[in-house]
Amino acid sequence: MGLDDLYQEIILDHAKKPRHAGRLPDAQVEVRHYNPVCGDELTLGLRLEDGRVAGIAVDGKGCSISQASASVMSEQVLDRPLPEALRSGEAFRRLLHGEGEADEELLGDGVAFAGVARYPVRIKCALLGWMAFRDAAVRAEAGREGGDTVYGEEDEPATPAVQGERGAR
Repeated sequence: MGLDDLYQEIILDHAKKPRHAGRLPDAQVEVRHYNPVCGDELTLGLRLEDGRVAGIAVDGKGCSISQASASVMSEQVLDRPLPEALRSGEAFRRLLHGEGEADEELLGDGVAFAGVARYPVRIKCALLGWMAFRDAAVRAEAGREGGDTVYGEEDEPATPAVQGERGAR
């Protein structure tokens, strides 16, 4: 079995059996992120305690890449100090944009997504859960409530959803 086959197996395993799936009943913050380019969406609940990620859950639907990546993210950040968890997210973003090497210590199974960088249209799918985590962490640290975020085309920044827009609830 080659490395690409192993990575594909890891991604399929996470897509079929997502870790930390569902809603987090005692979430400190809950955010919803939506990618209108392909229809991926997820709701992420987060609870921080003493500077650590004490609880996380992801409820989503979409392509295998988005769901598997969110599953990997949830495993990678749970029970870690928040700064370390955020570094993992940044390392994943850099990996998908071809700006860094796969650091298995920071990324865990996230290294399996290195090949996604070859498919620019799939990068947003893979980043959706990680960006939702970062958003939730920033909101939780600032004592703000959750919210909705919609991702636009490649050169457009993510924006908070406006009432009536897809993703707003």
